[in-house]
Amino acid sequence: MGRLVCKIAVTVLVLAIVAIAAAVGISTYVVDSTRDQVHTIAQIEEAGEHADAIVVLGASVYADGTPSDILADRLEVASDLYLSGAASTIIVSGDNTDAHYNESDAMKDYCVKLGVPAAAVEVDGNGYDTYASIWRARNVYGAQSIIVVTQAYHLYRALAIANGLGLQAWGVPADKGDYDNQAAYSIRENMARVKDFFQTLLGVPPSDVDSS
Repeated sequence: MGRLVCKIAVTVLVLAIVAIAAAVGISTYVVDSTRDQVHTIAQIEEAGEHADAIVVLGASVYADGTPSDILADRLEVASDLYLSGAASTIIVSGDNTDAHYNESDAMKDYCVKLGVPAAAVEVDGNGYDTYASIWRARNVYGAQSIIVVTQAYHLYRALAIANGLGLQAWGVPADKGDYDNQAAYSIRENMARVKDFFQTLLGVPPSDVDSS
């Protein structure tokens, strides 16, 4: 009995080590394979790149509709990109699946305050996660080329999804300062890279949210 327990424990340990190694490998691949797609606004302008849309990935909004610092920075960078001529449309993609919480409408309002015409901002209220936001940019809004705006730690995964779904994509990081809970975000991001790697590989539509 003791030998059986020992064999089971060793097997579990080996499987855990293999799973951790695989997760680290996938996370590293996601970053390394997309690093060259990350640019500044100035580099986008200098290269003369023009995308179908700028995609801003959602984050927390306060009860009064004010974007959190991390989201405000994304929206400011996206608005600067739009005003520089990098794209003619901004897709603000957030989670509006709860009647009492509305990310994407608040995101649009903030862009308009920054000088972006309301007609140039598409509101995607079903962008409940990164994969859904990128998938919908291609399959619902018809974009073939996008500039993704989010913080650097998050940007590599979004670009990897875009690549896997057949989009031409560039990324512009929106890091303007330090953010609360950044360590927790980074840990969670490593796990999310693994999940989205396989979801992108399968190319399946987002689950649980209507694709219309």
